Amino acid sequence: MQSKEASVEDGEIGPVTGAGSEMDEWTNFGDDDIMQQQYTIQAEEAKKVPFVGDKEALSSLAAEYKSGSPILLEKIKLLDEKYAAIRRARGDGNCFFRSFMFSYLEHIMESQDQAEIDRVKANVEKSRKALQTLGYADLTFEDFFALFLEQLECLIQGKETSISHEELVLRSRDQSISDYVVMFFRFVTSAEIQNRTEFFEPFILGLSNTTVEQFCKSSVEPMGEESDHVHITALSDALGIPIRVVYLDCSSCDTGGVSINHHDFMPVAGDLPDASCSSEKNIPFITLLYRPGHYNILYPK
Repeated sequence: MQSKEASVEDGEIGPVTGAGSEMDEWTNFGDDDIMQQQYTIQAEEAKKVPFVGDKEALSSLAAEYKSGSPILLEKIKLLDEKYAAIRRARGDGNCFFRSFMFSYLEHIMESQDQAEIDRVKANVEKSRKALQTLGYADLTFEDFFALFLEQLECLIQGKETSISHEELVLRSRDQSISDYVVMFFRFVTSAEIQNRTEFFEPFILGLSNTTVEQFCKSSVEPMGEESDHVHITALSDALGIPIRVVYLDCSSCDTGGVSINHHDFMPVAGDLPDASCSSEKNIPFITLLYRPGHYNILYPK
């Protein structure tokens, strides 16, 4: 290949050999190609992080923002007063479902609450029937449901199939298990949204110009699609599990001070897991930290 620099002959600047073809290549390299390249880079970076990480002291969060926004650093100090640790989830678009999955299963393992398992299994059966009524063939979702129920039963100790906390962590990092459980949650969420179209439709129209069914097909069921308040509300309602989301962003309160905002997603129809809530009634036992575009697990002190 000839040099891209112009050649000088008889005092005149000659053409740049090969430049035209390379310019043509860049002209053909459109926005979609650039976005795909960025997505590929992000996906490769995400693979360096496990689906669910180890529990870390909250100081590790402060270290990320050492040279960042003073507001965020102040908020992390406030977080440190109430929360002891953080567990990170891979930023692959499934972080909400992955964080919820591990937090819930870990809670069942620690509480050994068979009554809670029985309660959730009854709600899972409702979701299964809802999908069937909506026209989904069993083969499209049954494996995901079966695997989730299998994981639940393994958490109760004293059985041949019982697993340790270490094994729970390993399973959460095993793609063949972790992704199946995430898909289970996605189908449950989709069923709840479509089963209550009138309730969710106004929220969905505020997010996208699609029908409820289209939204579920494009933004709920596919792996890698990020979650919003619609997804969280639907999953909380479907399984009857309260979820607290703590927000870490650069916003400040009206008085100019710094405070931590949170929102509790409480199941409809009073379907609350009595034995699974903390001693203070109706306080969610699942707490997630939301930073713009990403969810992790928080552990209260």
